[in-house]
Amino acid sequence: MRIGLLTEGGYPYVNGEGGLWCERLVRGLGQHEFDVYAFSRGEAQEDAGWVPLPPQVRRVRTAPLWTAEDDGVVYGRRARRRFSEHYGELAAALCAAPDAATPAADSPAPEADRFTTALHGLAELAHDEGGLVAALRSETAVRALERACRAPGAQRAAREARVQDLLAVAAHLERALRPLSLDWYEEDGLGAVDLCHAAAGGAAALPGLLAHHFLGVPLLLTEYGVRLRTHYLTRPDAPPAVRSLLAAFHSRLAAETYRRAVFVTPGNTHARRWQERCGADRAKLRTVYPGLDAAPFAEAGESPQSADPHTLVWAGRVEPAKDLVSLLHAFAAIRAEEPKTRLRIIGGPSGTEGAAYLGHCKALAAQLFPDEAAGPHAVGDNPVSFEEPGGPGSPADACADGAVTVLSSVVEGFPVGLIEAMLCGRATVSTDVGAVVEVIGGTGLVVPPRNPRALAEACVSLLRDPERRARLGAAARARALELFTVEQNISAFHGLYLQIVARTPVRRPALDGAGDPLPFASPAEARIPGHWTDPAPRAVPTWATDAPVPATETAR
Repeated sequence: MRIGLLTEGGYPYVNGEGGLWCERLVRGLGQHEFDVYAFSRGEAQEDAGWVPLPPQVRRVRTAPLWTAEDDGVVYGRRARRRFSEHYGELAAALCAAPDAATPAADSPAPEADRFTTALHGLAELAHDEGGLVAALRSETAVRALERACRAPGAQRAAREARVQDLLAVAAHLERALRPLSLDWYEEDGLGAVDLCHAAAGGAAALPGLLAHHFLGVPLLLTEYGVRLRTHYLTRPDAPPAVRSLLAAFHSRLAAETYRRAVFVTPGNTHARRWQERCGADRAKLRTVYPGLDAAPFAEAGESPQSADPHTLVWAGRVEPAKDLVSLLHAFAAIRAEEPKTRLRIIGGPSGTEGAAYLGHCKALAAQLFPDEAAGPHAVGDNPVSFEEPGGPGSPADACADGAVTVLSSVVEGFPVGLIEAMLCGRATVSTDVGAVVEVIGGTGLVVPPRNPRALAEACVSLLRDPERRARLGAAARARALELFTVEQNISAFHGLYLQIVARTPVRRPALDGAGDPLPFASPAEARIPGHWTDPAPRAVPTWATDAPVPATETAR
């Protein structure tokens, strides 16, 4: 089997976000071939290079999303008319009133069909003319967007869009639609794979949609973080018109992706609920948890007595969403009850905002916990330590050193750090956010977010009860080994690959040893529409679905 793996800012780049599970998947399925189609997010990521590729990766094709040179394509009169028509239809679908919201996948609204038709029209124009970059940056695109915003029936936020808002939306659409101008949609490109597996929604899934449209390649979509939810969380300060139009674009693109995908695999129930809300068909959803390699945690998991009974551990990326401020205030209350307790914060900052937040947390820790010294001439020591993740020891060692692992986030997707602690057999105290409850089940304590007092009380209760810590740690390790290992992740995706290929008709001609078409390689009925080529079940007559007729006395 040949799989086209579609990624954005992840595998195969060294510092790719979320690329680890893709690498484990590729290495775990050595019996299959992989063609990787990757988008990069910045020049630094491209300069860092790729991870070592296994032999089953046959080809890697990359394209930058962060920049695009002018393609130099000059449209003729007919091409300009086609672009204006399709882009205008796309803009009209985005400006439609909210009552035309995206419906379920099996019954798309007219506006959803309008968006799909416009997207396919732009893709076909790019295929015929050699690109869309110059056209998407042209004044024609901005004027088409302005006409759609001023048209009758447009939503209120769109009608109030100013010139700078229109320019911002047009620039975002130009970046989002860059995949349409690529030359990946040929028989020797994505047409050579048996299925496309998009590792995320949005830009990563767009080549899969176009491969399905042009070449009939089936699509599998995996979302460990819902792209539409990320858009809502990362643009809170944008003007209302910009937020409304971009949310409409991402919403319609997500709904179209869910509609065309054979299966959609969320990483947890939290993401699954978002996908259903955005139009995903429940019958297509298959939850596949991210898998971790359990081997590095085996020694710690089998020796729970090695943990320091007076140490709390927090591990992750330092950013405001992790709410370390509440954790430090909770630790002040913990120290009042258990003076010997220490707190290890292990993690580096995420971007400039994370660096500023880390400095604020260090200042707060120094204020709450002055250095403790045995005497007036001794060097003091702070009970809170901030450590870089690349220091001595492995992540397993960091989790194993503490008696309790703490998570204090106010926003969380899939808590990988908690799973590492569970594999180490350590008890956990977490805030009730994201997929936390789904991950830990009943093997840890859960408190409300932004509640330092509840967090402190839960930690103190575990610090004072070693037997309870041991029971929860053993149950947590058993749960993690059952649900969150690499083996279960690879096995789940392998099964989905086989299901997709089994229900998809052969598209490529069979060739003999000399490379010539092999006659009669597929039966004649494979070319005739019918239930033998249609993956969907045949319609059942209405008379066959009515309630059964009660039996008469004679029949009894």
